[in-house]
Amino acid sequence: MAILDSKGRLFGKLSILDLGAALIMVLVVVGIFIFPGTTGSLAQTSTQPIEFDVLVRGLSVRNPQALLADFEERGTTTIIVRNQPSGAIAIANIEPIERQMAVPQPDGTVAARPEPRTETSFNSDFLITLTGNAQITDGGPVLNQSQIKIGTPIELDGPTYNFRGTVIEVRRINA
Repeated sequence: MAILDSKGRLFGKLSILDLGAALIMVLVVVGIFIFPGTTGSLAQTSTQPIEFDVLVRGLSVRNPQALLADFEERGTTTIIVRNQPSGAIAIANIEPIERQMAVPQPDGTVAARPEPRTETSFNSDFLITLTGNAQITDGGPVLNQSQIKIGTPIELDGPTYNFRGTVIEVRRINA
């Protein structure tokens, strides 16, 4: 009996092509489960606490002090980054920013004075510092599957508010 017959079968029963396909499938399974590589997984990066500042400008709110009290009472807020929900995050600090305008002085200098226009009385500016644990990658910190970088628009969402701000600084907290 010949090892290969005229139709390319081993011992008249197994096709060489079928045997090659089965060998490739076994090698793929071995490659995936026994030698899984280390690239492409966020689970293998280090996690560090970060804090970042979000600047909110021109937020229309009737009572900004009540909003600040709500933030301080809850201590957390939900963020949305690039229209993707990114979970709850701690609020470290909220600083209201007083609106100023440049006023020329009689001696030719310019001084910053509080905004006197009544139409801006319902517009508020805030600097909000948020903290959380982020995975530190080569591309920067990743917080709940979303990269946090300067200029990233962040939406803050809660039971009584929903507004946008922009990240203006990202810092690692050394524990």
